[in-house]
Amino acid sequence: MAAAKTLDEIINKMLITVEQSKEQIFEISEQTREEYDSLKKELIEVRENVAKVIDKSERTEMQARFARNRLAEVSRQFQRFTTEEVKNVYEQAKELQVQHALLEQEEQQLRKRRDQIERRLLLLEGTIKRAENLFSSVSIVHQFLAGDLKEVGEMMEEAKEKQQFGLQIIEAQEEERKRVARDIHDGPAQMLANVLLRSEIVERVSQEKGMDAAMEEIRDLRTMIRSSLAEVRRIIYDLRPMALDDLGFIPTLNKYLKHVEERTGLNIRFTHFGKSLRFPNNVEVGLFRLTQEAVQNAYKHADPKEVIVKVETKPSSVTIVVKDDGKGFDPETLKEGTFGLIGMKERIHALKGDLTIDSAKNKGTVIVIRVPVEGLAQQDNTLTKSLNR
Repeated sequence: MAAAKTLDEIINKMLITVEQSKEQIFEISEQTREEYDSLKKELIEVRENVAKVIDKSERTEMQARFARNRLAEVSRQFQRFTTEEVKNVYEQAKELQVQHALLEQEEQQLRKRRDQIERRLLLLEGTIKRAENLFSSVSIVHQFLAGDLKEVGEMMEEAKEKQQFGLQIIEAQEEERKRVARDIHDGPAQMLANVLLRSEIVERVSQEKGMDAAMEEIRDLRTMIRSSLAEVRRIIYDLRPMALDDLGFIPTLNKYLKHVEERTGLNIRFTHFGKSLRFPNNVEVGLFRLTQEAVQNAYKHADPKEVIVKVETKPSSVTIVVKDDGKGFDPETLKEGTFGLIGMKERIHALKGDLTIDSAKNKGTVIVIRVPVEGLAQQDNTLTKSLNR
């Protein structure tokens, strides 16, 4: 008992230390990202200033050249001009020469600052990436320590593959959270910041150039808002298609495959056979994720020209066939520990179904999924209507 208590105390101390480390890493990441965003804005301003200084310097150089030519002309015909005129021509040429020299010096300073910012941004990008990777690793350690170590030990003895899958699930969750956070930061968050900036510009433009110019800015602003809204909807859809709850498996899958086709350019042929049926939520989610994983694997790894998806729904079973004409692989060399394969097997096991994979090099791949649904299916008269929308 004393040993168990001591072990719990050690684990608690480790958890506190790991949690504090997570917070410190997060603070460093946020501070670095703030500096990165600030320097990004400064870089834009510096580049604009460089362009302005170069333009002004070129105009000043032309004026200075003209003034020097004028001075040479006055010097050749000195007797035709008064002392005051000669003095004015000389001073003008000298002033323009000084202005041009100052502009060249300012351009050099701006270019130097621009190069410094670009180098600093590269360093900050590396720091942000390392901090994100470290945060994910520490999160995995924290979740592992927070679990029941005794139970984990028994799971490792009973099923090493499931233990490995559990750790990969935790890692995948952290990667997904990081991806969503990055998508939101780089997408909607940046767009909203730009919307705020552009709204200030609209006010300034309306005052300086009138309402016609301001209306043009407002139209651009609307386009940005539409893009931001579309990006938010895409992120939400990737997390979980809400249509799955309302429309069911078949219409949602049909919509998803059209979305993939539009986004990737991959030719996808979808066919549904059988009756219009609805299934319990966990069954429809499982069927959708299995099909999604099969299609994504084909797109990412097989380099196909076409993917065929066929679904047959019966009151007793659902059969899904995903066939591609990609480069295929040798099933004998397929790693059983592959995360995507383990995930599909876990879903099939949960649904009490069967999964078969038939593939050969340069001959494509066929994945067949069969899930029993006897006693679970319900007639859905809205399904066909949804497909035709």
